[in-house]
Amino acid sequence: MSEVKISAEPRTEFGKGGARRTRRAGLVPAVLYGHGEKPQHIALPAREFAAAIRHGGINQIFTIDIAGNSGATLALPKAIQRDPIRDTFEHVDLLIVKRGEKIQVDIQVTLTGEAAKNTLIVHESNTVAVVAEALHLPSELEASIEGLEAGSHVTAGDVKLPKGVELAVDADTVLAVVNAAQSNEEAPAEGETPAEGESAE
Repeated sequence: MSEVKISAEPRTEFGKGGARRTRRAGLVPAVLYGHGEKPQHIALPAREFAAAIRHGGINQIFTIDIAGNSGATLALPKAIQRDPIRDTFEHVDLLIVKRGEKIQVDIQVTLTGEAAKNTLIVHESNTVAVVAEALHLPSELEASIEGLEAGSHVTAGDVKLPKGVELAVDADTVLAVVNAAQSNEEAPAEGETPAEGESAE
């Protein structure tokens, strides 16, 4: 996953009022922390940040250039608060990362192929926790369900991992279950009167 360069401004207003004014100015309130550094309260350009997240996902690595600071800082979104109605970003926690270090993140898992006929896939989890180098995080991972019969499971151990990526959970962790599909024909409920022309058995 490539880095996205983004500018930021130091944030001096805090509390709900300050956060609202920051958002009205087209910025997203954020805090940058990690690696023993003192937390920095910053504001990110909302449109640029939203575009990067849409393109790279929640594990997008940012190169943040803070006005007044010398040098840029690499960071990964650790927690994102959204407005559920307007679908805008309310606040972002950014974790400082270093080149070459390995970090644990949750990666989206896509199921590929088709299970056996008359089966239904039930997702237990759409993500799996892995450990990978901060600047080489996969955007998504895959696991095959091709030909799986009812009663089968897809586990973390079935996920195809790129070189340098390791599971951070037990390989037996269930991600999906293959169930038998229910028949469309259902027997009348107890006490239900059969339709005209049908006989009750």
